[in-house]
Amino acid sequence: MASVRINLVVCIVLGIAACGESRSPAPFVLPPGAEAISLLGDTLSPPPLAPDVRQERERRLAEAQAAYNATPEVADSIIWLGRRLAYLGHYREAIETYTAGIALHPDDARLYRHRGHRYITTRRLDAAIEDLVRATQLVAGQPDQVEPDGLPNERGIPTSTLQSNIWYHLGLAHYLKGDLARAASSYRMCLDFSNNPDMLVATSHWLYMTLRRLGQSQDAAAVLTPIDAGMDIIENHSYHRLLLMYKGEISPDSLLAEAASGDALANATVAYGVGNWHLYNGRAEEAHQIFRQILEGSQWAAFGYVAAEAELARR
Repeated sequence: MASVRINLVVCIVLGIAACGESRSPAPFVLPPGAEAISLLGDTLSPPPLAPDVRQERERRLAEAQAAYNATPEVADSIIWLGRRLAYLGHYREAIETYTAGIALHPDDARLYRHRGHRYITTRRLDAAIEDLVRATQLVAGQPDQVEPDGLPNERGIPTSTLQSNIWYHLGLAHYLKGDLARAASSYRMCLDFSNNPDMLVATSHWLYMTLRRLGQSQDAAAVLTPIDAGMDIIENHSYHRLLLMYKGEISPDSLLAEAASGDALANATVAYGVGNWHLYNGRAEEAHQIFRQILEGSQWAAFGYVAAEAELARR
């Protein structure tokens, strides 16, 4: 892994501010090359990338590094360096970069939003919740803003915003902890900022599952009301298809077969949704079989993978 790309001046500021808002939980002691310890106690190394994908992401990282070197005190430079590191699987280094940025910009919600996301990736759920709650406080009463994509979709149209991402990831962190009431509350807040079809289906998917797990079937059914097959989805096709399955318009088996022929991220997303559908419909053995199959894959940063891991850890 590349050495930590944080300017000495930033490190000094971080040390001075270590007892303030930039403080982060003590890091785990991990073997060389490892990025996290799973919720089941397994060592997790950076997920594999296709050579052409790695080459392109390394090129973009070099650009972000150059921008950071030129303006290491600028929040945008820090954020993009952290994001480019994370896209290559350097999650701990990304967290360190955001932590240094928080020392310089303790009131910038974007830094807490991104660090919170990568705390989820590295299974540090309490730290994620702390960061994302802080982000909600910082953006309260402020106008929302579109969040630029680091990995643009085929139309080049960003589909999420700062506040939708904060509430979405906060809901996920609570969900993974098994705190379903707080997860539902966070996802309902996220719906207020889900102003396009892609964000609507992503939020609705997790809210629907959460409400079903809470036994609130009527409320869950209401979440499906605005969902239909004709929605103009740019990138969140897996969530859209799962919601159509919940409505009875697609069979679970056909959806699993469809996902298996796609990429690993889509497969983990769909497989967890189908497994969870079995679980809250009383078919625990079928559910846990699917969850175990998800963990045979390598895309451990995918939210469906993390959720399957959490299910098996609780079991």
